[in-house]
Amino acid sequence: MGQVIVKVNGRDFSLACEDGQEPRIRRLAQYVDAKVADFVRINGQVGEARLILLAAIVIADELSDANDALQRERSGRGAPPPDGSASAIRDIAQRIESIAARRETP
Repeated sequence: MGQVIVKVNGRDFSLACEDGQEPRIRRLAQYVDAKVADFVRINGQVGEARLILLAAIVIADELSDANDALQRERSGRGAPPPDGSASAIRDIAQRIESIAARRETP
């Protein structure tokens, strides 16, 4: 079992993960931290729970938009075969990870 320490809003969090997933977890945590930092810039430190909740809602909204786009794509060219759903999910995950990678701090 892997172990990774991530920083969100200046606070370290220790997380367990599958071996080899540490870089991915760090990258995703950096994406969450960037969302939290956006809210801190706008609203100040309004409480850690509130900041993380706001970040989670924005990320859920982005995921919802991606799912809506996928549904529009599917309806435009017909439903993919059932075994294509895993491929579609991988595509969405890659898009989300691509966004997270662009938000990564050096």
